[in-house]
Parts: sequence; structure tokens; C-alpha cells
Amino acid sequence: MGKKVYEASDIRRIVFDEDVKFIRLQFVDIFGTLKNVAITVEQLNNALAGQIMFDGSSIEGLIRKNESDMFLKPDLSTFEIFPWRPHQGKVARLICDIYNKDNEPFKGDPRAVLKNVLKEAESMGYKVKLAPEFEFFLFHTDENGEPTTVTHDKAGYFDLGPIDLGENVRRDIVLTLQDMGYEIAASHHEVAPGQHEIDFKPDEALTMADDIVTFKLVVKVVAQNHGLHATFMPKPLDDVSGSGMHTHISLFDMDGKNVFYDGEDENKLSQMAYHFMGGILAHSKAITAITNPTVNSYKRLVSGFEAPNRIGWSDLNACPLVRIPSASNEETYIEFRSPDSSCNPYLGIAAMIKAGLDGIKNKMESGPALTDEELKKPLDPFDFDHTLPTNLKDALVELDNNVVIKESLGAVYKNYRLAKINEWQDYMRRVHQWETKKYISRY
Repeated sequence: MGKKVYEASDIRRIVFDEDVKFIRLQFVDIFGTLKNVAITVEQLNNALAGQIMFDGSSIEGLIRKNESDMFLKPDLSTFEIFPWRPHQGKVARLICDIYNKDNEPFKGDPRAVLKNVLKEAESMGYKVKLAPEFEFFLFHTDENGEPTTVTHDKAGYFDLGPIDLGENVRRDIVLTLQDMGYEIAASHHEVAPGQHEIDFKPDEALTMADDIVTFKLVVKVVAQNHGLHATFMPKPLDDVSGSGMHTHISLFDMDGKNVFYDGEDENKLSQMAYHFMGGILAHSKAITAITNPTVNSYKRLVSGFEAPNRIGWSDLNACPLVRIPSASNEETYIEFRSPDSSCNPYLGIAAMIKAGLDGIKNKMESGPALTDEELKKPLDPFDFDHTLPTNLKDALVELDNNVVIKESLGAVYKNYRLAKINEWQDYMRRVHQWETKKYISRY
């Protein structure tokens, strides 16, 4: 939707005119989970001045006890009124940057991590635009309101109502997002029953990361209003496709020209685009620890379900890691297909961009395109040179060994790594239903 330009006086006026009574000061933890400090309208001036304090030590992975006093400084361009709240006593939000008590940006803030990478891009003369494709499932809830894995419909790819019973939910999600000023490119039913997709139009990287956080909230709220549970869990069901967040990436110079486009090239890509893609491919294993951050993420990245797992690129829509769609000047982009929506969008986008910039700096080769025969060949999961990590532990090992992607995370890296190691160890301590069914009688 583009960055809005608000002065503090504009926000005060809108809050008064629209009868806003509560403002949520939002930020995310290192996992991308949305947090907020809710204030009444009487505290608005303090909030706009960045004087609202919170205890950072209470947010998982964010901060140590002796650094707990943090301040929230709102980005005024992110001001939105939630359209699903009552017409009287409305609720608005502001997405905030986290500052320490010395009035310096907190280096462990995921939003600051992305800002730092974007500063690097700007120092090289580039701005980055992104357009994600969000897949998610709609499930029924039980009598206690807890989510089940019973899907809301039996429809398939691009089906319509009455087969696609989720069509009404998707429509309301899109209308709600449009009420908030977001530009939606498309929405449709996906391959699996109960699975849906909504695609955004391109926007600048920081704005898009903010939009991703808001989008996930909107989807969950609207689904709940329909008596359903929406989940961005990458692989909630066996034997059907999982949910990804394919990400379209474009690079522009400061005059607004798409530097990925070259009309003379066979694929309409510039040499810079190939180098950027080369960086993505070279660092893809380490990136996976950020863009596919859960144990469950790797249940999606397997053969047979249209998810990418073979490292390489192609202009064919047959599950390459990076796809090159038909290019047309300003709309030229590369599509990075492995990320899923369980990732922290600020960290995930930072890692993608950092990898691509490293490719440009070092003129990394993207290699030849994967052929149709190569893409259809059964994947060897032990072909470690050409495949993504098959579990979270292996992805974390790749991250440990990758200086560039660790650098993209900055001060967040150590806490993120420790949290994910703990998550893996917790998973490994559990006995799962598949194991019991497979082995309890046999042995």
C-alpha cells in the first residue's frame, strides 16, 4: 500500500475525529510473534513522543534481565484503525521500533535488523521491493473453541463455491485488508482441501514486513469471526501440500528503475539479477534456518508436494528453489519459493536481501537453469550438495557456518540460535504418534 506520511498532529486529529479510544503499540519478538502494549487515548501524546516503556525481559529471546527497560517509538506511517472493532470506541495500532534507555535503537529488535540490511542496500544504490504469496489453512474448532484439523471444505486448486466453502472467509479477509489500504493482487483456493492463498502486490521491504505481521493478524481475526481457525503452520496435515510464503523480490535503483530487467537476455534478466540469485542460492541452506524456522517447516520441504527442496533456478513452474517468471521491465522479479509464514518476516527478509547483496558484491554465479528432466528426477535426500537441509538441526548447523547470514541477524543471532536449539532438543525428547504406531508392535 506504500508508505503513508503522517505527522503527529495528523494522528491526533484522526484519533479525535474517528473516536479512537485505545491504541496498540505493536512489535514482534524474535520468533515474529506479534506483541503489543495497549494504551488509552489519554496516553497518545506520550506514545507519539516515544515515552511508553515496557519490560523487555518478559519477551522471549528479546533481552537480558539487566537490560529490561525498553521504550517503544512508533513509526507514524504504520498508523491504522482496526476495521473489525466497534464504531464507537475504536482501536488503532502503531508498529514500533524498540529503543533502549540511552535513546539508542535496540540492536536486538527484529525490525532494526531489517533496517540495517536495507541501509546496506541503499549504500549500494538500491531499494528492495517484495510481494509475498501467503498460503494458509482454515480448520473447524471444537466445542471448547480449540482448533481441530478438520478442514472447512473439500475443494481444490482454484475451485469456486459452493465447493469452496472458504470463499466467504477469503472475501472478507480481502475486503478487510482493502479497508485498511492494502493492495491485494489475487486470492484463490489452493491445492489441498481447506487451503487458501492470498497474494500481495509489491511494496518496499520494510513496509512489506510490517504488512505481513498485520496480514496474519487480520486472517486470524476474520476466520475467528466465521467460527474457524486460520493457521500458517507449514504442514498441518499428512499427505497434502503444505503452506509456503513464496516471495517475489525486485531491486530498483534510486531513480526507480528495475535493475533486474534486461530486454536482451533470454530470460529478460540483467547480470545483476543473476548475481543476486547466485547469492540467494549460495546461502540458501543457511537462510533456511531463518525462513523455515520450525521443526514442522521441514515436513513441507519434501518431494511430492510441490515444495522446493532442490537448490537451483528455473523458468519452469516445477518446484525449483528460485523461479523466474515471465519478465516485463518494471515487473521483473525472482521468486524465492522455500520460505513459509512461520518465519519472523523482518529476519527472513533481512536474510534474503543480505544473501542477494552478497551475490552482487562478489559477482556470484547462479549456474545453469535446472532442466525439466532434472526437476522431475526423484530427489536424493542424501545429496547434500544440491538439497536444502532436511531438518531444523541441520539448518542451524548451516547457519552457524555462514558468516554472511549470521551478519544479517546481527545482535539477534545468539538468542535466535539458542531458542531454536532448545526447540529442536524439546522435539527430540518427545515420542511421536508415528513412532509408536510403527514400532511398538514390531519390537
